[in-house]
Amino acid sequence: MSKPTENLRKEIWIGCSPSTLFTFFTDPDKMNRWMGRHVLLEPKIGGKYRIDINGENVAIGEYKELIPNEKVVLTWGWEDSEVMPPGSTTVEFLLKPQYQGTLLILNHYDIPVEKVPTNQKGWTHYIDRIKHLGEGNDLGVDPWSVQGK
Repeated sequence: MSKPTENLRKEIWIGCSPSTLFTFFTDPDKMNRWMGRHVLLEPKIGGKYRIDINGENVAIGEYKELIPNEKVVLTWGWEDSEVMPPGSTTVEFLLKPQYQGTLLILNHYDIPVEKVPTNQKGWTHYIDRIKHLGEGNDLGVDPWSVQGK
């Protein structure tokens, strides 16, 4: 029997173009500035990614859809997790031009119910970071990336 899941949705306006924002999902150096401490990306359909958040939590998945400057869809899960293993959920990032900036819409599908609070907290943290970086503000090292080891 399958476990109950929920979807999560976040929206944030960012003062940069969709083309600028898109690079934060495809360039490992840029992604590393808003999420994780070691990032490996293969930004193509079927390409893999690995985001080491803090030496203990590692997100793994693959690119399912890439529409330049409009949409990024990834499978998502955690290395060595039985509750939310790699590929068990899907994250969709939509980039909509709005008011000389971009409305970033994040949809995270099929999250195990018990993992919704931590995913809610995590995505709130990370979309705030990508907003600041997209708007040209250097936030320095992500404080979450130094927790753990």
